[in-house]
Amino acid sequence: MAAADPTRNPDAIIVGAGLAGLVAAAELVDAGRRVLIVEQEPAASLGGQAHWSFGGLFLVDSPEQRRMGVKDSLELARQDWAGTAGFDRDEDEWGRRWADAYLEFAAGEKRAWLHEKGVRFFPVVGWAERGDGRPSGHGNSVPRFHITWGTGPGVLAPFVGRVKAGEAAGLVEFRHRHRVDELIVESGAVVGVRGAVLADDAAGRGEPSNRDEVGEFELRAPAVVVASGGIGGNPELVRQFWPERMGAAPSGLLSGVPAHVDGRMLPIAERAGARLVNGDRMWHYTEGITNWDPVWPNHGIRILPGPSSLWFDATGARLPVPLYPGFDTLGTLEHLVATGYSHSWFVLTQKIIEKEFALSGSEQNPDLTGKDLKLLAQRVRAGAPGPVEAFKQHGVDFIVADTLPELLEGMRGLSGEAPLDTERVEREIRARDRELDNEFSKDLQLAAIRAARRYRGDKLIRVATPHRILDPEAGPLIAVKLHLLTRKTLGGIQTDLDSRALDAAGAPVPGLYAAGEAAGFGGGGVHGYRALEGTFLGGCLFTGRAAGRAIARNAMGS
Repeated sequence: MAAADPTRNPDAIIVGAGLAGLVAAAELVDAGRRVLIVEQEPAASLGGQAHWSFGGLFLVDSPEQRRMGVKDSLELARQDWAGTAGFDRDEDEWGRRWADAYLEFAAGEKRAWLHEKGVRFFPVVGWAERGDGRPSGHGNSVPRFHITWGTGPGVLAPFVGRVKAGEAAGLVEFRHRHRVDELIVESGAVVGVRGAVLADDAAGRGEPSNRDEVGEFELRAPAVVVASGGIGGNPELVRQFWPERMGAAPSGLLSGVPAHVDGRMLPIAERAGARLVNGDRMWHYTEGITNWDPVWPNHGIRILPGPSSLWFDATGARLPVPLYPGFDTLGTLEHLVATGYSHSWFVLTQKIIEKEFALSGSEQNPDLTGKDLKLLAQRVRAGAPGPVEAFKQHGVDFIVADTLPELLEGMRGLSGEAPLDTERVEREIRARDRELDNEFSKDLQLAAIRAARRYRGDKLIRVATPHRILDPEAGPLIAVKLHLLTRKTLGGIQTDLDSRALDAAGAPVPGLYAAGEAAGFGGGGVHGYRALEGTFLGGCLFTGRAAGRAIARNAMGS
């Protein structure tokens, strides 16, 4: 029997071959449905942003948590999510519903569902977004950041494998270099896509590809899923939607995602009747460093810091309580933007960098990505991890010095127009060091460090023993110039719990679905104003699964 041709009456067209689109496609393949995947990038970029991720997933009351002595619960997770999201708009209703559903998923079948597909986790659970100091406020009360064994590629692998199997069975066809420019609407329903065929391009994964048009296409199906990502690779759009509550959009932004994360499908979906909400809600990082070996333009990497580095703004003022490394991403972002400068500084020691610095991304963690146990063992030995050491040696944002005057002179040299008060920096360092004379202190950052080390995972591999910054035995001294780094869009196409796109009146747009970042990871904004980390890949998994299953049910019903 000849294999089925998915271009002949496909059950669904999926726009975007990232994680959310692949999950939706995998669900449709499982249901025996025909799928056509259109993607503007070359096949080398299959998997989209998820490939570059650290692979962190938010789980609640997992076996990994329990083995590390962490007591978590759905009730505690709900408290943390509500205090973090700060839902306060009429358009947040669907975001709230998605949040409730996602928390049930994260505390319920999520781990078993992934485990059955072969996904495994690093045994030490990370503690991201430690919060603003209030139990009912922002942040994770306990460690919930589960690192996938294999990082981002490890999350993608089962879904890429399932879709590729569907392709071999004749249920799936990929149309790479097909850029969607229009959703076809007939009698109020979305029935297909139109666009331009782009010229072939040998660009590698994440590298910019050409936009040369060599043809046109029109494809039709009873369901179209927009899974095209957000706007983080488009600095003009980031600045256009920058929230007024956070001050003027900064001029200096590194890009944490490839240029093809351009947001172009969002207005296209809006023109087809979908409602866009919460465009001013974003998730950008404050600990960006210039990639010394870039893949895409203005490529930045995020430092995943432990809590011990001293953090100074561009003028040399120490950041206020509780804006410590790893505690409150957007609170820190808002504070730094208000200074009028788009950079800040970490000051630390070799002892701190060896224990506390990790770099976000699959390519910066070859041990976890490659599932290399011998390489992984080096994390508990003396010396910084190899990728961190490479940035220390080659990165333009790192200053290494044996003495404080040398360090401060290096910081002055990288400060640009910012009036860095190095005398103030020195005073703050020396004042903080005096607090180490006792096991107790009024310095709340030191109190937070000591509290963190009561968690076994932090003490083992994440948080350095408290010590003086100017202790020669802990040196050399290190300063890192940090930049603002674009990453995620928290708003997007409003959807119901079946990932159906909704119109301005709250009714489903017939035939149109949205998943992943394009849908604000659910409902047009499942995170509200802030995120708990580990919830972006999880939002792609959850919304893609919902879209695929809903379309399969509808196809069965027809």
